[in-house]
Amino acid sequence: MPRVVVDVVLKPEISDPQGQAVLGALGRLGHDSVRSVRQGKHFVLEVDGTPDAAELKQIAETLLANPVIEDVELHLPTD
Repeated sequence: MPRVVVDVVLKPEISDPQGQAVLGALGRLGHDSVRSVRQGKHFVLEVDGTPDAAELKQIAETLLANPVIEDVELHLPTD
């Protein structure tokens, strides 16, 4: 059964307080090489048959994300 991964993150122009909190914690723990953190959501969908990219994009943009403030990235199986 094919697996499709959907990653959703806030658009760059949208403030990310959770990402900023993680970045601050990393600095306090001595991880000074990390310059930016953006938090997001990760979905794994198991689908029957061959994944339909257009259908999955519609699902991601209407149910899994808010396209006004979030970007969606689909990772379809490559085999």
